[in-house]
Amino acid sequence: MKEHSCIIEHKGTFELEAGKDLHASKLYNSDIAPTRLSQRTWETRHFAFLWVGIAVCVPTYTVGGVLTTYFGLSVTEAILTVLLANILVLVPLCLNAFPGTKYGIPFPVLARSSFGTLGSNLPCLVRAMIACGWFGIQTLFGGLAVHLLFSSLSDPWARLGSVGEVLGFFLFMILNLAIVIRGSNAIKTLEALSAPLLLTVAVGLIFWSFPKVDFNSILSEPPSRPEGTSVWPYFFSGLTAMVGFWATLSLNISDFSRFARSQKDQVVGQIIGLPLTMCLFASLGVIMTAASPDLVGESISDPIHLIGKIDQPFWVALSMLVIIIATVSTNTAANIVSPTNDFQNLSPRWINQTRGVLLTGAIGLSLVAWELLKKLGLLDTQLSVENLFSSWLLGYSGLIGPIAGIMMVDYFLIKRQRLNLIDLYTLKGEYPAVNRWGILAFLIPATLAILSLLMGSLTWLNDYSWFAGTALGGGLYYTFNRLRPVTQRSTVSSPQL
Repeated sequence: MKEHSCIIEHKGTFELEAGKDLHASKLYNSDIAPTRLSQRTWETRHFAFLWVGIAVCVPTYTVGGVLTTYFGLSVTEAILTVLLANILVLVPLCLNAFPGTKYGIPFPVLARSSFGTLGSNLPCLVRAMIACGWFGIQTLFGGLAVHLLFSSLSDPWARLGSVGEVLGFFLFMILNLAIVIRGSNAIKTLEALSAPLLLTVAVGLIFWSFPKVDFNSILSEPPSRPEGTSVWPYFFSGLTAMVGFWATLSLNISDFSRFARSQKDQVVGQIIGLPLTMCLFASLGVIMTAASPDLVGESISDPIHLIGKIDQPFWVALSMLVIIIATVSTNTAANIVSPTNDFQNLSPRWINQTRGVLLTGAIGLSLVAWELLKKLGLLDTQLSVENLFSSWLLGYSGLIGPIAGIMMVDYFLIKRQRLNLIDLYTLKGEYPAVNRWGILAFLIPATLAILSLLMGSLTWLNDYSWFAGTALGGGLYYTFNRLRPVTQRSTVSSPQL
């Protein structure tokens, strides 16, 4: 091993040859080190498969119902809102993926450029806790599918009732954690295998319901908002919530783009995979929810319970198996990879990938423990998972937006797409331990968003939290960097070749 690290350029992408100096650094370990060129094997189809695997899940199915029930939109308005939101979120997704592809670095290391080598732990922990919360929610859905699968095959298991759901939760959680511990190739293979299965189930639901449902009457149903009120406040609130649905991935997309062969692969793959998949599956969800009284005699907002009403054990078992695969593909990519890397950023010498995965599982479990206790009859609460994540989408958008804005401004406008790979992993390089301008640009809009949510004032900031937060965070960061004295500005070194 060489004494000193060096950077090698390959046709516009950069590879790090780590020497003894970086291996001795407290900010470096092999799991969050830049990917080698030999590891950058993800093609356009892999990014398209990634988004099909992520987007086809139970929460996506239910977002249409959330828009019609909680945001007062009609079915048609809800479908258009989902499509537009996912076209808009493509912008930060593709832009924040660029440095991952060029330099092979994950989100926590990229955040060191704008927040500081130690200050990056603030946005990383925000992102990690949101992911852990989603991990818990998705695992509840997955555990329910496991329970229904076993119940369709075994009467003794079916008699377990809600206890079986809790056991299913833990079985599903172990399966998810085991896949991510195996690494990025396991995730890539899972997404490639699951994508066609998930689309098949969606088509199957359409054919099952088509003869029994009047789609024209569903699409023409009036919205639930007060008659005569303007659609725009409801539309923009719903749009913000839907952008917030995948805005979390716009922060840590470099966790995946670091494995891309080229910028074209990640950009085209995301364009193909995200907007249409989200729109089609969310549309299916809102239509099936509206049609469920005609199909099964009651309104059901998630596909697991809806399919569970089918009185044919074989088809129930097969459908539950595919839903389990769908939820695993979403959970592993969207909710475990990011916090695993984020927790490693806290202490790379002590937290490796395996420990990061286990820590993610433990925190995710703790965040939904109340629901498990309720299922076991040990806790009485009116709080429901559906109410939790429908209100949560707006809440955390105000925290995610500023981080996304700061990172895009830092990389494209301040650093002009030039990063020093070696110094990102050291405490004595050109990047400060804490970049106070990045921290301040985040704290101001984040504090305003939290106050508006708690106090009920500045309602426009809460309703448009992601858009306002992104613009305010990015604008403040750019202004701070332009106004500070030239002598205090970090000089962006050319990569050391």
